[in-house]
This record gives sequence, C-alpha cells and structure tokens, in this order.
Amino acid sequence: MALLIILIILVVVIGGGVGLFIAPYNSFVKLRNTIQESWRQVDVELNRRYELIPNLVETVRAGAAHERNTLEEVTRLRNQAVAMATNSQGNTPDPQRSQIESQLSGAVHNLVAQVEAYPELRSNTNFLELQRELSDTEDRIAAGRRYYNANVKTYNTKVESFPSNLVAGMFHFEKASYFQVDDPAVRSAPGVNFGEISQRPEAQQNQGQAPQIGQGNPAQAPGYAAPQASGQLPDPQAARQPDPSQQPWGTQGKPGDQGNQNSQ
Repeated sequence: MALLIILIILVVVIGGGVGLFIAPYNSFVKLRNTIQESWRQVDVELNRRYELIPNLVETVRAGAAHERNTLEEVTRLRNQAVAMATNSQGNTPDPQRSQIESQLSGAVHNLVAQVEAYPELRSNTNFLELQRELSDTEDRIAAGRRYYNANVKTYNTKVESFPSNLVAGMFHFEKASYFQVDDPAVRSAPGVNFGEISQRPEAQQNQGQAPQIGQGNPAQAPGYAAPQASGQLPDPQAARQPDPSQQPWGTQGKPGDQGNQNSQ
C-alpha cells in the first residue's frame, strides 16, 4: 500500500513537472507562428510597394527631369530593399532590412512632396493613380507593422519572464526583432515657429492702425477717471453717475427747457 502511494506521488510530481514545460513550450510555438504569419502580411505589402515604385519613378522622370537626384535615391533604395528581401532567410525582418525600408519610405514621401511644385504632374491621372495606390499600400504597411510589433512584444515578454524563460533557454526560443521606422525624416513631427505669426497677412494689415477703444490706451475708454494725486482710486459709485448732459431728452427735457421755466 505504501509503495502504491509513493508511485502515485512520483507520477503526480513528474506529470506536474512535465506540464510546467509543455504548456510554455506550446505557447512559444503558437506565438512564434503568429509572428511569422503577421510578418508575411507585411512582406506582401512591401513587395507591392516594390512594384509600384518603378512606375512612379518613370512617371515623375517624364514630367520632372530636374528631380534626378531624388529619383536616383529612390531607385537605389528600392533595389537594395528588393535584394535584401530576396536574400532573407528568416520569417522575421532583421534590423538592417528595417532600416532600409524606413529610408525607402522617407525617400518616397520626399519625392511625392517635391512633385507638388509641378502642376502638370499634379494633374496627371497616371501619377494621381500611382500616388493613391502608394498611399493605400503605406497605410496597410503601417497597420501590419503595428500588428506585427504587438505580437513581437508579447513573445519577447514571455521569453524574458520567469519561469517561461527556462523553457525559452532550453529550446532556443530567441527574442524576435521589431519592425520599426527609425528614419528621422519619417519619425520627426513638423516644427512650429511662433516667429512666423508676426509675418502673417493679418498681422501686417494691422500694423500701423490705431488701437480700438478699450484695446489701446485705457485713458481713451469712456468713463475712465484718472487716479487722484493723493494716490487714491476714484470712487466707483461716482464713476458710474450718469452725465446729465448725455441723458435722453425724454427724462431731462430738451436743452433750454430749464431756463424757460426759471424765466416764468
């Protein structure tokens, strides 16, 4: 009987120990597959952008030959990104590819911004269609990147947490790389220069105009009473007393009526 109890205890202990490893292991496998699937969705949109960029470059070259340096930069980064995507061995992006993709995004944005100076291109239906498709592709890339990074965060947290980190070390589950936009031209927010406010047309039109009543010298406002020499402020009640000369004729009579009454 005692031997049977000991065997049961051993089975429970061994089963519990194995369960402590099986559950984290299965969780790691599930999270890793989710990361790989989310990255494949991003990769599809990146390849879609690779296909659109050559057409965009040719359209801009036909109408804006002066932007040769920008066109060459976009083409160089696009070819470099395609080569890295072709030679990629893993199912997740490496930091070098993330950097190239970020630079490519910044170069494309810069090219589209410079085209605003060419009215013929801005009215070109082919360019407008390419611009719309690129914009939609960029939006899908951004949404896919957020979803991918969220999965990577969950996976990396589990890799570093105890006791799941024991299973991660035993079965070589390594941390995954984020797909981030590190290009300062893409990440930076537009600056605000408050010094430009004085240069606005409204400010220039208002320069040289006399201030309105109540906005300029307070001594010009109606009912203003200067402080007395003794330093005391004027009586507020006195300041509110109406001026008889400014009262309506219906209450004080017309000018000269009082004199006529006294003569009677």
